[in-house]
Amino acid sequence: MSVLKADGLSKSFRRGGLWGGGISHKAVNNVTFALKEGETLAIVGESGSGKSTTARMAMRLLDADEGSVHLLGEEITSASGNTLRILRKDIQMVFQDPFASLNPRMKIVETVGEGLRVHRPEMNHQQRREKVAETLALCGIGEEALDRYPHQFSGGQRQRVGIARALIVEPKVLVLDEPVSALDVSVQAQILNLLKKIQKERNLSYLFISHDLSVVRHVADRVAVMFAGRVVEQGTIEEVFGAPRHPYTKMLLAARPIAHPDQRKENNGNGGLDREGVAESGCVFRLRCAFAQDDCAGFEASIQSDESEHTYACLHPLDKS
Repeated sequence: MSVLKADGLSKSFRRGGLWGGGISHKAVNNVTFALKEGETLAIVGESGSGKSTTARMAMRLLDADEGSVHLLGEEITSASGNTLRILRKDIQMVFQDPFASLNPRMKIVETVGEGLRVHRPEMNHQQRREKVAETLALCGIGEEALDRYPHQFSGGQRQRVGIARALIVEPKVLVLDEPVSALDVSVQAQILNLLKKIQKERNLSYLFISHDLSVVRHVADRVAVMFAGRVVEQGTIEEVFGAPRHPYTKMLLAARPIAHPDQRKENNGNGGLDREGVAESGCVFRLRCAFAQDDCAGFEASIQSDESEHTYACLHPLDKS
């Protein structure tokens, strides 16, 4: 069962100009995915690929220009007012920068408990305080933190507070937007292990946004690879990492840091990861692709697939290996 489903999401922004002028830039173009109950779906890609914009449309922090989002079977794209407020209880977000996402003037008990004031107005002050303490404990923060302020915590502790704030209303889905990229490597591992533990205990579904493929391989069940606003490949971690079919996915995997030289593979002539050269028509990746052919100029990124759920937007996919 899909708990969160996006169908044909698109979003454009204008760059430059005043009073409606400037150039329209399509940040997300016809993105479709489905998040199943209890799983982690990672969305990966380089900076500017449209990952975070997609996440914000899934949360309804941004309105989509086209397409729809369904949460637990309910369409939320056009929901508003009290209907949207009720639906949002089931989908919460953990942001990249824990310090920027916490109000520096609010105590932790107020910050974490704010969702209860909105979604559980029947709870009194003491009940909210007890619920906040219980949720913080789940995230590894003691009761002594309740009356402290965000600046009194380390980065890892602040991110635990951010996770507690998202969990306090008992959502079904967490959208995690680069949740460990601002943290030290040792702290990253602690937060990732915490997220996996909480997911198992509460049967949560995670939409995990990241550019770090090593992190994604550790936490995700399935992965969607984005380039220039489009999903160019999607499948299980084993399928996408073990036998990538789209040349861009191959380049991303080749560009990630590999700790041991014996684990490094040849790049098959792709070269390094180049951030320039997005085609305006046809396959958006063809100007950077070592395997592009003449017919790629007329290809509009329709989805191809193997016998499994491994899908890719490429006319000349790489051989399985």
